[in-house]
Amino acid sequence: MSAARSCRPPRALAGLFVWHLRSAGARQIPCRFVHLYHVASNKLITFQYFNFLKRMYVTQCNKDLSQRAKPKSDSIVSPFHDLQQLDQEKKVVHKISSASPVPQSWSEMSSRNELREVKSAAETEDSVIPGGAESKEDRQWKEMKLRLDDLPGILARLSKIKLTALVVSTASAGFAMAPVPFELTCFLLASLGTGLASCAANSINQFFEVPFDSNMNRTKNRPLVRGQISPLLAVCFAACCGIPGVALLTLGVNPLTGALGAFNIFLYTCCYTPLKRMSIANTWVGAVVGAIPPVMGWTAATGSLDAGALLLGGILYSWQFPHFNALSWGLREDYSRGGYCMMSVTHPGLCRRVALRHCLALIGLSAVAPVLNITTWTFPIISLPINLYISYLGFRFYRDADRSSSRKLFFCSLWHLPLLLLVMFTCKKSVLEKEDKGELRGGSHEMAMEIRLP
Repeated sequence: MSAARSCRPPRALAGLFVWHLRSAGARQIPCRFVHLYHVASNKLITFQYFNFLKRMYVTQCNKDLSQRAKPKSDSIVSPFHDLQQLDQEKKVVHKISSASPVPQSWSEMSSRNELREVKSAAETEDSVIPGGAESKEDRQWKEMKLRLDDLPGILARLSKIKLTALVVSTASAGFAMAPVPFELTCFLLASLGTGLASCAANSINQFFEVPFDSNMNRTKNRPLVRGQISPLLAVCFAACCGIPGVALLTLGVNPLTGALGAFNIFLYTCCYTPLKRMSIANTWVGAVVGAIPPVMGWTAATGSLDAGALLLGGILYSWQFPHFNALSWGLREDYSRGGYCMMSVTHPGLCRRVALRHCLALIGLSAVAPVLNITTWTFPIISLPINLYISYLGFRFYRDADRSSSRKLFFCSLWHLPLLLLVMFTCKKSVLEKEDKGELRGGSHEMAMEIRLP
């Protein structure tokens, strides 16, 4: 009991000490909160501030990751700067190596040459900077201004002047092959009207195909694609060519030729142009368009559709398949990028077969000419070598199916057609021979009638 009583005072003292600490801590808690608030307000440590730090940290981490995924590229040094450094190093080496004594005159000349080289290097440095500035300016969008000096060239490209020249030449061949005396006035009117009709058709074709031509390397520099002229000006030019051209063919030549010219414009612009993005039948429709000009030349001279006109149209019709199929074979990527449905893209085997068939058809059509009393029998014999050669290249294109064979066939077709028409013109039967044969037939018929009569 004495021991227990002796232990009570220390326990009581400990309890009093703990109670004192608790009461003191409870009293100091509000003071601590006030102190913490003052410190936080002074240092701007708030909840929003912590969130901002969090966002900054995350952004910094994302930057780190993006830099690791795609490291920053080093500064690109221009090749001109490297070349200048190499030139300077060469000059320094030249100075060090030239340790042998040199006469004074030669040293003066070498120093002058070095000064000239330094000046030229400085000039090249000065010239590189504006060149780069000009290239940057060229890359920027800027308004195209039409100059009157450039207008004839722009309209020539809008009307596809080379294709128009080919159309006029084939119409002239049809006029020259007609079995009638040559009339210069009618020939000039027919050629001019056919050329104007061709310019109108080509201009309307380019007007419709602007969004598609911009995707092709072959046609991306056309005037409407580059914005050198407005679409309204292109349509006005087409109308100014088409209306007088058809009127000239109708009133100055004959109505049949004018109707063929108007029909050809319609066929090229309203049938062939939209079919290029719909079906491979556009190639056959385009061949009909190319076959009509020699028929127009024939009708301009004779005023009627004869077997000779159909034969000339058939020759042009068959010639276009090896010509265009070989051309489109090398432009398959361009046509597919532009969205055009061509045989060379969708049916490559058919493209090569059709080209070979029509190469062989040219041999048969040349043999039909003397049968129809258009040429002499020397024409199929003289034209046989060139027809066999283009047929051989057509067979090579069919067998190899590569760019080399298609290129050879295309370039052969460029000289094959004018040479074939020239040979055909030289072997043409003269009007006097046909008149003599007609008179002989008429005379024999009269003699037969006289014999029959009592």
